[in-house]
Amino acid sequence: MDTTVSARASRARSTLSLDQGWIVSRGNLVRSSVTTVVAAVLLVVVGSPAGAVPGVSGAERRSETPVVSSSPVTEVEASMVSVFAPLPPDALPHPPECDTLSYLRWKSVDGPTDSADADRILVAQPGIFEGASAFESVAGNTVSAAAAQGSYVEFWALDRRSNCLEDHTGTRAALATGNLETATDYYYGGAEIDGRTFDGFADGDRTAWLSNQGIEQTVRDQYDLLRFELPDQKLRKEKVLCGGHSLGGFVTGYFAEWDFDGNPETLDDAGYNQCGGYFALDTIVKAGTPPLVRGIPDLDLPAAVADPIADLTGLVDSALPVLALPAVINPETTNLLAMAGVAARLDPGGVNDLVNVLPNNVNIDATLRALLSKDALMATTGNPSVRTLYATNDAVLGALLDDNSQPFGFLQASVGFIGAQPVVDKAFPTLPGMETLPVVGSALGDAKKAAPALYGDPNTVYTWNDYDSLDSSPQTARYTDSSSEVTSISQLARSLAEPPLDFTEWYFPTKLSTDLAQSSSTAIREHRLHRDGVHRNPILTLQGTGGIELPPSGHPGDRPIVVQGYNHLDVLTAARTQNNGLPEVVSTELARFAANPS
Repeated sequence: MDTTVSARASRARSTLSLDQGWIVSRGNLVRSSVTTVVAAVLLVVVGSPAGAVPGVSGAERRSETPVVSSSPVTEVEASMVSVFAPLPPDALPHPPECDTLSYLRWKSVDGPTDSADADRILVAQPGIFEGASAFESVAGNTVSAAAAQGSYVEFWALDRRSNCLEDHTGTRAALATGNLETATDYYYGGAEIDGRTFDGFADGDRTAWLSNQGIEQTVRDQYDLLRFELPDQKLRKEKVLCGGHSLGGFVTGYFAEWDFDGNPETLDDAGYNQCGGYFALDTIVKAGTPPLVRGIPDLDLPAAVADPIADLTGLVDSALPVLALPAVINPETTNLLAMAGVAARLDPGGVNDLVNVLPNNVNIDATLRALLSKDALMATTGNPSVRTLYATNDAVLGALLDDNSQPFGFLQASVGFIGAQPVVDKAFPTLPGMETLPVVGSALGDAKKAAPALYGDPNTVYTWNDYDSLDSSPQTARYTDSSSEVTSISQLARSLAEPPLDFTEWYFPTKLSTDLAQSSSTAIREHRLHRDGVHRNPILTLQGTGGIELPPSGHPGDRPIVVQGYNHLDVLTAARTQNNGLPEVVSTELARFAANPS
């Protein structure tokens, strides 16, 4: 059994996460009756079947909507699944939409309708500042590769509960109208779409509830979702592979070691018994603090030391419930990346479509300066202005996320290079050569950085050469070559723009980050009861040569594979066919692992 009477008191809070308060009706969340809530509370005392919600049928709790995509991988179909799973009664006030869990589901068009009938199901946790649609390429490619090998595999990309605060009305409408200004008019001009106006980027009381959305709620959400979608624990153990990208590998590590009823004697609810194996995408599956430096182990602190530290970080979580910076990384700027994807999706060759419609505010101006300036003087003075750069929409997207321009390693993909227009070594916010330094280089990626040399010249329009269309000029060869370019700029734009769930996460809960370093605290120790949970199942680890440098997993059954030329995002976004003519590596290996994880 998943539950026992002896553990009911300690798990009352988590049990209610399935059994109280909101129901789904025709895709909308409506308040359930007081009777239902009271009945749910009583069931905590007397016990209830896994996933049961009084007065609410499974059909009412779940909705699945097809995702329309222009992806060339036509043998795979996608849908968005939403499941009613309310937060516990002690959760801070939050919108009703946040009582629902969502994920993107990819399956073969010829595969079984019921997920339980699939040969294998890969369930992925996203990385930091990342949502479900970041997995679009690797998911479709994996399902396709598995089908070619004769097996029906599904790929589920989980979306964090905090993403319920996002409003994608503007970007969705812009795709429908074919006009980027539809989005900017909505987000910045007060325009109404389908009777709705933008309520602003949430902060203050609207985000206070995120101070409780840490590792406990995150792994509980995954467990509850798996139990609802696949009620048979033995089937979950047989068919589910759990994994993630970046921070998602560490969340998966905690999931593997978690005991969901707090009773180590009942093992059907142990995290490692929900999966038959693990996969790590430019990460490692490991509970504990992500190692910033190789060889620095986690410290198993006594509770007398760990709990005061946890109390202190709890104050930080309450004061800053959303992890954000004044510029570059915050809700407004992560939505900016989505709009850049929309611009490149609608008109790749259009000139200055994004910068022409963005408002002049401190956050956006500082972000554009930080990401697009060629040196510190330009970033500081704003002269020349980055808005005077003439560039196509795909070149702007490339400048924002390509490894030869984007300064932060965790936001880098290898999507080609600037066309024939002149460039110089980019000297802000990093300096040339820093990418080769130990430790620091891992955070910056391994690529040499370039920036446009000319601004304000309408006769010089910066263009973009896709990953498989590099020119042979000495300028290009100085910065990159075809062996290190693996992601298509058009596919990246599609993943940023098209899926209904996000690629870049607006509201990342600070608590999820701080909790990773609280493995010794009493609150986590109470459920982190299976310290060998990761080692109980086989694992596949795929790391890019330009990705985040991490130590080996230490897992005796690990299958570590280093993928040449891939940066941190490339393990998710790489094109189906690579420049060497071979199939994409990560999805190929995931399909093989799904066929035979043991």
